[in-house]
This record gives sequence, C-alpha cells and structure tokens, in this order.
Amino acid sequence: MESFARRFVGNLLIFTACGVAGPVLLLAGAAGVSGGEGDVPLAFLVVGVVFTLAIPVAAYLFTRRHHPGITGRDGASGTHGWDDDTLVLWTPAARLPVQGGRLATAQVREATLVAYGQDWEATYQSYGEPDPDEPKPRVRLRLWVHPDGGEPFESTATWRVPSLCLAAVTSGRLVAVAHPDVADGLVVDWPRSALLSGVRTCRLVDLDGRRVDLTGRPDLLLEQMRVTRATGRIALDGDTIDLRRVDPAVAARLRGLVERAAAGHPPPEPLPDERARWLVDRLPGPRAAFGSVDRRWARHGGQLVPGRLLELRGTDTFQYDGPVLETVLRVLPEDGAPFDAAKRLTVPMNYLALLHRTKQLVVQVGADRRSYEVDWARTNLAAGVAPAVVIDPDGRRFDLTGRFACLLAVMRLLVAHQVGVSGNVLDLRHRRLSGVAARVVAVCRAHPDQDSNLDSPIS
Repeated sequence: MESFARRFVGNLLIFTACGVAGPVLLLAGAAGVSGGEGDVPLAFLVVGVVFTLAIPVAAYLFTRRHHPGITGRDGASGTHGWDDDTLVLWTPAARLPVQGGRLATAQVREATLVAYGQDWEATYQSYGEPDPDEPKPRVRLRLWVHPDGGEPFESTATWRVPSLCLAAVTSGRLVAVAHPDVADGLVVDWPRSALLSGVRTCRLVDLDGRRVDLTGRPDLLLEQMRVTRATGRIALDGDTIDLRRVDPAVAARLRGLVERAAAGHPPPEPLPDERARWLVDRLPGPRAAFGSVDRRWARHGGQLVPGRLLELRGTDTFQYDGPVLETVLRVLPEDGAPFDAAKRLTVPMNYLALLHRTKQLVVQVGADRRSYEVDWARTNLAAGVAPAVVIDPDGRRFDLTGRFACLLAVMRLLVAHQVGVSGNVLDLRHRRLSGVAARVVAVCRAHPDQDSNLDSPIS
C-alpha cells in the first residue's frame, strides 16, 4: 500500500518541474530587490512567491483527490442506506439518433475487441463531458435481435461501448431500439442494457409495501422499461421504484410485474458460448494475482478484508486502466463494524466487464488500522478475470475461480506468512511455500461445495 506521503512527494516533484518558473521568478525578484533595481524585480518577487506557494498546495490537492487510500475523511455513514446486495449505477443517458422506436432484446452471439487506447497516456484525462467517445472501447458485436411482435434477425456492427456498460456485453443481453428510420434498423441503449444484464439492482415496492426484486429477470425488466418509457420518466429512489410515489396509472401497469416476480418464476437460462463474448482478458486493468506482499506492512499487522461496491457514478475523467468514478463502497473490517466510504477511484475495465457477476472487493488494511485501499490485482482474481488455481504438493489442482471467500482466506494466509505470488497460479510444490502449503490445502478442502473442482495430478 503506497502511503499518501510518498505519493505526495512524487507529485510535488512533478508539479515543481512543471512550475519551475515560479521559483525562478522568486529568485530573480529577490536578487533584484536586494540590489535596489526598482519595481520590476518586486513584481517578479510577488509573482514568484504566489506561484511557488501554489506548487505544494496544488500537489497536495491533486494527491488528496486521486490517492486511492481510504481514511476516516472519506466516511459516508448515515448518507447512504443501501442494502448489502445493492449496486446503484448512474450512467450517462443514451444518445439515440432518433426518438421513438420499440425496445427489443438482443443476445450477444459474438464480441470482438477492435480497438482501445491508441493515443492514451498514463495520466488522468478529462473531457468536459461524462460520456466522451474517445475512451470507449470499440467492440464488434454479432447480435440476435428479438423485436417486439416481429421476426428475430441478426445484426453485426461495431459499437463504442461505455465502460460502465461493458458487463452487458459479457453477460450477453442488450437492449436494442428498433426503428425503421435508423440506417441499420436498430441502435443499442447502453444504460438500459446495464440494467437488463443484472449489473445494477432493481426493485419494486407495491402499494401495500411488499417489495420484490427484478434483478436478473430480463423478461420483467424489459416490460418495466417499456412501461416507464411509454409513460415518461419516474423518480428513482436509489435502486427502487416505489409504486406509492408514482402516477397511479403507471403504478397500475407495474403492479402486474410485482405479482409475477413474487410468484418466484425461475430465472432465464444462461446464454451459451460465453467465451465467444469474453473481452475481459483483452481489456486494460491490473493483472489478476494472489498478490504481492510488502513485508514491512505484513509484519506490522497489515490485513486483507472484504469490501463491496454499493454505488458507481461516472465522471468526465479517465485513465488508461479505466474510468475515474465516484464510488460508495462498504468495508467489512475483521475487528470492527462495517462502514461505508465515498471515494473517487479508477475502476479497471477488466473488473467492470464482470460487474454482472460480482461487486465484491479485496481491501488492504494499513498497519495503523485507519487506512484502507482496494487491492485491484487480488480483486480481479477473486472476480474471475483470470482462473484462480492452487496446485497442492502432490500435484493436484484446485480450481478456486469465483470462490471469493475461499480465495480471500488463502490470500490472508499468504499475507500472514509474508509470501507474495505475482500470478494467478499458486503452486505449493515450491520450497518457499512449504510453510504455508498444508494450511492452504486445508482451506481449499474446507469448502467442497458446488464451485470446488479437484482435478487429477499434473506434472
């Protein structure tokens, strides 16, 4: 975990190099004033003082804004009432070329990343608008469209996909707007696609206070979208539409969804051929890994704890790895009460592409127990960006992909023994891992549930 002081010193050097004119004017002005050369050196001195003092102030503000560390200043307790299984996602409105048209479902049969980041730098880039085209990956999609009341048809085109909606491609379900006046017959509504794919949660509260969850129910969600689109905008209270607060005519049309959701119909079958739309390993972001270990941090009591994203809101700033988002996340310390933090973070694109699967995070706790930071390499491994594999001393392989609790327990053991593993394969046959091998295998065997796979020995 990089300290705030270290990052501040680095930024101070950069800002000093960029604003070197300030100290130069300060020295020139001071020399002129001491020599009694008149008013011009005095002006140089004043300007130099102002610009020189601005350098550490600007470096501090920049570091404070972009440092990923979370402290007590970032606490959001009492301002967000989200449940543990909630993700509120605020995306820019879809820019559709025409108004009207019918909402339709579109299954992603194949997705190919065409281009991303051709002229990128490692620094932050702001575009002055929340939905610029430049930082969007260009993805070629082969879609199977099911128009309302029409025959299904196939459409292939290249789209600029907003980073907050990448998971809709991976999940395989999009919302298309079919319109006869559009050249290709349809456009993709990306914000609604994020909702349909199950990335963000959606609930309804009936007139009698009964609450039902539509998340992951594309049939019900599409019908809700059609109703709300036809009747105009309705107020959203976080992730929930309260029918007691909307127009009675709209509430009457949505009540049928409450009944159908409460009936407990099974969710739709998952779409096949996920590898055909797997963009994750080509998107930027930290490499998934069991994680490196700073031995000084580990010796002084550094820990890993779980966390969860509760809210994501887009901004106009981007880095190569992903967008800079206003986030609310819940941290679950081992020795304290959970707390919520509001923090501006760069969220990697390869993690965003899996938001329909998980919103969980791996968080590093500072040795002082007062600072926290999302560990994106470990988080990406726990999210399934790459397969998580453990090979025991006998050569047997455990597939831990997607098993967040088990992976976190293994990562904690490695930290406790001050062992770093830079990749996504933990090979316990190595001599340096002999001290932790038995305990890691015990953790893997302690979770013989549906997502545990034990393969035959390998060489």
